[in-house]
Formats: sequence, C-alpha cells, structure tokens
Amino acid sequence: MTEIVAASSEFPSTQGAGAAPLAPPLRLEKIERRYKEGVGALEVLSGADLIVNKGEMVALVAPSGAGKSTLLHLAGLLERPDGGEVYIGGLAAGKLPEGERTRLRRLEIGFVYQFHHLLPEFTAQENIMLPQMLRGLTRAQAAERSMQLLDYLKLGDRAKHRPAELSGGEQQRVAIARAVANVPKLILADEPTGNLDPKTAHYVFDALSALVRASGLSALIATHNVELAARMDRRITLADGKVVET
Repeated sequence: MTEIVAASSEFPSTQGAGAAPLAPPLRLEKIERRYKEGVGALEVLSGADLIVNKGEMVALVAPSGAGKSTLLHLAGLLERPDGGEVYIGGLAAGKLPEGERTRLRRLEIGFVYQFHHLLPEFTAQENIMLPQMLRGLTRAQAAERSMQLLDYLKLGDRAKHRPAELSGGEQQRVAIARAVANVPKLILADEPTGNLDPKTAHYVFDALSALVRASGLSALIATHNVELAARMDRRITLADGKVVET
C-alpha cells in the first residue's frame, strides 16, 4: 500500500484558507436539521455533536428513520444544517458558497453508497480514473493509480470490464477504490454492504477497512450489520436527535 499512499503527492495541495492542519477530518457541532411536514416541521437532528479523528473508523448504527442518512448528508456537505456547524479538517463549511462546498466534497471526502453508482458506459478502471482527472492528474497518472488500487483489491484482471460484467461484490470494491482514489481525508459510507450476501459483505468490508487503515484515512460508516460495526474503533447511534456513544 506504500505506493498508493505516496501517489497522493501528485495531487495539488487541498488545504483551504482557515482550515486547521491538526484538526480532526470531521467535526459536527450542535447540528440541527428539520424538514417541513405539512404545516409543521419534523426535527431529525437536535444539537448533534460528533468528532471523527484521523485514522479512526466509526460505525453509525441506528434504526431506520432515526436520521443516519441525514447525518451523512450533512457531514458530506450534501445538505446544509438549520443550525450548528460542520467542520471539515477544521474549516467551517456550513455557510460556505456552494462552489467551495463542491470543491471540498471533491477533494476531501470520498463517498461509498449501498448501491455502487458506477457509470455503466465506462470500465472499472475508467470509473476510478475520472475523479482523479477532474482533480488534475493526467490520464496516464490516473490510469497508473487506478491499476494500483484495482490490484490491491484483487481486481486487476477486471479493469477493462464494465459494471454490468462485474458481480455485486466486485462492483462495490470498484466503488470503494473510486472513493479513495483522490486520497480524501474522510470516507462516508451509507450501508456499503447492505445489498450483499453475508460472505461477500465481509469481503467487501475487509477491502474498505484495509484501504482506510493503510491510507491513514478516517471513516464514518452507517450500517445495520452489528458484526461489522463491532470491528470498528467506535460505535455511535442517534437518540432524540443527538449522537450517542454505544
């Protein structure tokens, strides 16, 4: 994995103005989020606080409807909080212009979803290359790094296959490679093994965990799988709109 980590030096610096270099990759401070419901409002998060430290894997385990996806969307700058602040690497991001929030998402955060969301017209390697080229790497640099990741995940022989030609577990491993390709500080995963059989789920989680650990990344992973949650550093849940350690 040393070569994969070293590849991050090819990327331009992403340290934003006002960010704190030693700050945790993710900090949520007194987050509030509510949605309109008829004439009233449904309060999903109410004063939620969370810190995900560098190199830490945190499992988010909560019942359906408790607000897991909302918390991940706020952490990933896909939604804005109604109150409180979201800090990415120490940079207050809640009120930034949308263009700067998009830049932070692209450079600092990697997403893994329950369904892989790979682009069907591109090969596995090309799906991993695209975010790197958007960030500024040449096609040759992106191709080399993509193959490093695919080889690491034992998918080198599937590089030229399109998503429809891959199994569910293979598709999800390609999605994981795509999420870490730009060497983000933070990985956000929403039920990344939720649509896989138990054996494949463990294999995919092993791949995700290995990449996170070897790259020194941080990860917040929502899951219903208590066995996988138990293998992470910490487990949290949501209760009465707040983050609670379990």
